Amino acid sequence: MHRIYTLTGLASLILILVLGGCDQRESRRAEVRLLELTAENEALRTENDSVKSILTRMENTRAGLLHQRVISKPAIFHEAGETLQSVRNRKVLLCGGNADLPGFGYLSPDSGTFEGFDIDICRAIAAAVLGEKGAEQVEVIPLTSKLRFASLQSGRIDVLSRNTTWTLSRDTEFRTDYAGVTFYDGQGVLVRRDSDIRKVSDLRGKAVCVQAGSTSASNILDHFESLGLTIELRDFQDRIAALKQYDEGGCDGYTGDKSSLIAQLSLLSNPEQHSVLLDDISREPLGPVVRHEDNNWKDIVAWTVQCLINAEALDVTRANVQERREQDSIAIRRLLGKDSNLGEKMGISNDFCYQIINQIGNYKDIYNRHLGTGSPFNLPRGLNALYTDGGILYPMPFK
Repeated sequence: MHRIYTLTGLASLILILVLGGCDQRESRRAEVRLLELTAENEALRTENDSVKSILTRMENTRAGLLHQRVISKPAIFHEAGETLQSVRNRKVLLCGGNADLPGFGYLSPDSGTFEGFDIDICRAIAAAVLGEKGAEQVEVIPLTSKLRFASLQSGRIDVLSRNTTWTLSRDTEFRTDYAGVTFYDGQGVLVRRDSDIRKVSDLRGKAVCVQAGSTSASNILDHFESLGLTIELRDFQDRIAALKQYDEGGCDGYTGDKSSLIAQLSLLSNPEQHSVLLDDISREPLGPVVRHEDNNWKDIVAWTVQCLINAEALDVTRANVQERREQDSIAIRRLLGKDSNLGEKMGISNDFCYQIINQIGNYKDIYNRHLGTGSPFNLPRGLNALYTDGGILYPMPFK
């Protein structure tokens, strides 16, 4: 809305200049610009009304209501079962993601492209569905926490891959389906090293910054209530605003998923002066989300994730996939579509997993590239290692 008011102010200024006696050429330019601003103003107003409508319908859905009528089940805002065909028709996967979270979803200032762990999950889905060079056919749509589910429900995106926690209410009330867990995380708090805060409970009575619309806000309030303590929670529309307020001393702590806190250290003025407390406030299983009642699309996204995990378990990497494809291992040949028709069961090519590994790599490749040994963060795998390596990632049978 701020932009609309700004545009209206600019239009008024131009009109004043025109009436104030500009020469004919400047007057004409002002008239043209006024028309442009008026059109943009109207477009923004329409977009704003559309978002309001979606949010209102989502609130109605949560109550089981639509147009003030009780209905037997929540509303479906988009033809859920058409996702695969829609992606194929436009030859582009619309991915809802982050633009400001290094390691997970980030608009690189160097390349001008979106990069990160969650972005590569979208690229893997595109490779599975669109085949050769499919990983390049992804349009990332940056979304705030508040708008991500509305964008999925309205059909603006095909899949949401934006460090989104899997909860019961989101899985049911928002009419969405989670297609597995890609990252097991926990919520923590970022504090200044020179403060007297050594554990989460030391934040009692202090101010904590958080992104509005995230589970982090409700989790930390629940945590302190369980301890019989209170905090001052300051929420902000987006992550960058919350982090900036903390960095400038407006809050004593900044809370979010631990992995994201570690990644965001690099955005602070003096990263070495801050640290993440060891305490876990909550469990945060993160994964890709799709619309409800499109089981085929959910299967494609879920088995894309399983392709990545199975490939790591079988040591099939981006570097050796061509060689391993020609070997005699039945499990590998089945995984890569040489001796199986698994892809056809979902309406995609049988070599979908080969396309994923050849273009993106396996789970370990993606993790190391953005979060692990090949990244500035060098984040240990922990729970996100294979079950054979001390983690809880378990490859489902590819057969």
